Amino acid sequence: MAKKRGGDATPALVALHRAGVAVTAHAYEHDPRVQSYGQEAAEVLGLDPARVFKTLMIDLDGELAVAVVPVSGSLDLKRAAAALGAKKAQLADAAAAQRATGYVLGGISPFGQKRTHRTVVDRSALKHPTVFVSGGRRGLDLEVSPTDLVAQTRAVTAAIGR
Repeated sequence: MAKKRGGDATPALVALHRAGVAVTAHAYEHDPRVQSYGQEAAEVLGLDPARVFKTLMIDLDGELAVAVVPVSGSLDLKRAAAALGAKKAQLADAAAAQRATGYVLGGISPFGQKRTHRTVVDRSALKHPTVFVSGGRRGLDLEVSPTDLVAQTRAVTAAIGR
């Protein structure tokens, strides 16, 4: 069941709670001047950036998909496309990403999105007992097992980070 440490319930928390997934919510004061939301979470929460993952929306020839990679690196678009069976990918338009997920940039969670999207999670997530992803708003990260991350998003895993 969900354990909450501050913050209101978001669609991400609701989805995990309904699925019976063990999750711990970690709320923190977001600094609006910060540009790297995931790096901010790692620093404020005192975490290894390799355990904190950013959720990026990508465009696969007009189809939106989700890529989840550590904040300590960047997304390899070519590898992400290959993992999802596409020829090429690019980062999705910000407005399209927000409309499709129901979240604002910096708060896009892989859980509880408005629509289901094909998802790829960087294989490095499986090395950790738990990982942290956005909880559906800036200043809220969710700690979950990587196996629950993959299962709940119906993701494939692949080496998509660099």
